[in-house]
Amino acid sequence: MDKDPLQKDPFNELMKPFDAFFGEKPLKGFLQSIDELFNKSLPFQSFFQVKTSETDSEYLVVAELPGVKKEQIEIDILDRYLTISVQSREELTEEDDKQKTYRSQQSWQRSSRTIPFPQPISETKVKASYENGMLQISIPKIKGKQIYLD
Repeated sequence: MDKDPLQKDPFNELMKPFDAFFGEKPLKGFLQSIDELFNKSLPFQSFFQVKTSETDSEYLVVAELPGVKKEQIEIDILDRYLTISVQSREELTEEDDKQKTYRSQQSWQRSSRTIPFPQPISETKVKASYENGMLQISIPKIKGKQIYLD
């Protein structure tokens, strides 16, 4: 059965005040500012690619961090876990003396990846380098003592 086109939909009638409230200024401008803040692309994504490989003598970890400065990278080792963290802080300030407006925005983002290894890591023997957006970490394997049976 088709609806009479002249009959009003009660749901649409209920939603009209909400649409008007969120679609008009100043709330519309405020909501757009929040959208811009969350949609704004930062120098790195909230996640980053990490590839691990293994040779007979070491583990190799490679992280792709395009656009990240060396000072933003932190590497932590705890027992058999390696954590790579990247931090970004951005501050934007706009002043308009003519209209006497002032706007300040701050954003801070931290991303990290933790990689478990099958044995404890000797932090004094780990080597790391960063060049052209590629972080490379080499972790020597620890050789245990072999026990021979009598």
